[in-house]
Amino acid sequence: MRKLVYGLLTTLLVALVGCVTINVYFPEAAAEKAADQFIGTVLDSARVVTPADSSKTNPPAATKPASSKDGRPAAMLLLDLVIPAAYAADTPDIRIQTSTTESIRQRMQGRMQGGLSALLDSGAVGFTRDGLVAVRDPSKLPLNQRAEVNATVADENRDRSALYREVANANNHPEWEAQIRATFAKGWIEHARAGWYYQNPAGAWTQK
Repeated sequence: MRKLVYGLLTTLLVALVGCVTINVYFPEAAAEKAADQFIGTVLDSARVVTPADSSKTNPPAATKPASSKDGRPAAMLLLDLVIPAAYAADTPDIRIQTSTTESIRQRMQGRMQGGLSALLDSGAVGFTRDGLVAVRDPSKLPLNQRAEVNATVADENRDRSALYREVANANNHPEWEAQIRATFAKGWIEHARAGWYYQNPAGAWTQK
């Protein structure tokens, strides 16, 4: 009987550990929150703030409930080592602030303030579905400015790609880069202002 109990317990532990692995693989909710914060600081830097304006703040992170032991049989106490870990894995953290990402953020803020925001306002440039920017309508650009705009777009995209790669590496999961990119791509579009253009999942340009 004891062997049967321990056998069932071992099977349950393996299943729970498998769940932990799946939950921890990519912390989507934490990544979305971190991306929102980063994108907000970049886009808000180009806004003209007036005394009547009030900036949005992110709600405080939810406090994880503490786990407690309830006096179960000694054989079952092993579950207490796994269940809290599995529960905590539902809301993991993700590191997004490094010296490299801070340098990138500052450059991106400078571009927004230096004219990229105006290009987005005009519709000449838009957000792509893969987390980059692109010249959407060259006809909105004077001929003598097109080379400069193309260079600005190239610099922005270089920094965006470096950002997604750095965040994945900073969390010791370089394989997360594609998911980080997708998370940011969604965030840029969600934070786009009214009138800005973005690509929908099919790649067609849509005005917000």
